[in-house]
Amino acid sequence: MTALLSPDALEAALRQIGAERYHNLHPFHRALHDGRLTRVQVQAWALNRYYYQARIPAKDAFLVARLEDPALRRLWRTRIVDHDGDIQPEGAEQNGGIARWLKLTDGLGLDRDYVVSTRGILPGTRHAVDAYVNFVRHRPILEAIASSLTEMFSPNIISERVSGMLRHYDFITPETLAYFTPRLTQAPKDVEFALDYVKQHARTPEQQEAVLDALRFKCGVLWAQLDALAYAYLSPGHVPPGAWRP
Repeated sequence: MTALLSPDALEAALRQIGAERYHNLHPFHRALHDGRLTRVQVQAWALNRYYYQARIPAKDAFLVARLEDPALRRLWRTRIVDHDGDIQPEGAEQNGGIARWLKLTDGLGLDRDYVVSTRGILPGTRHAVDAYVNFVRHRPILEAIASSLTEMFSPNIISERVSGMLRHYDFITPETLAYFTPRLTQAPKDVEFALDYVKQHARTPEQQEAVLDALRFKCGVLWAQLDALAYAYLSPGHVPPGAWRP
C-alpha cells in the first residue's frame, strides 16, 4: 500500500478479506453445515476445535498483560470471562464458552477428560492455534487486536452452523449447540471495539497493511485447522500417530 485509506475504506478492505478467506468457504466446513459428515467426523471437528476454544483466554491474557491503558484492559478482559466463565457459587454450573463447548463434546459422546487433555488433537491443529497465540503475544498491539477481527464474520457462520447441524444431524440437539447462542451477541460487541481501535490507530499506509496482513494471518489459522481435519478424517488412513482414532 502506498496511499492512506480512509477509515471506511480500511473497514471495507478488512471485510473483503473475510469475503475471500474466511473459513466458511472451506470444503470441510461446507460439508459440516450441509450434513455430509459422519458422526465420527463431527466428533473429530469438535475435539480439535476445543483446543482453539481453550487457548483463546490465554491469547487474550497475553494481550491484556501488554496493554498499558487500564480502560483498554477492562474492555479486553471481558473476553477472558466470556470464554473462561466467571466465579460461580459452589456447586453452580460454569457458564463460560469453554464449558459450553464441553457440552458439545459431551453430547457427541466424547470422553470429557480426554477432550480436556488435548492428547488427541491433530498436530496441524496444535501448530495453527499456537501460532495464533504467539502472534498475539509478540506482534505489535495494533496487529494483535486486528487479528481478532475474524469475529466480524462469525455471526453469519454461527447462524448457518446451528441451523444446518440441527437440520441434518439427528445426534445434534439445541442443548448440544449451547456454545453458539451467546456468541451471537458477544462477537458483535467485541468487534465494535476492535474495529474502532484499528480504524483509529492505523494511521500510516504501513500500519494499515500490517492490519490487513494480521487479518489474513488469522483467516489462515482457521483455514489451516480445517485443512488438517480434512486430510486426517476425510481421507482414510491419514490420521497421524497419537491423534484421536474412533
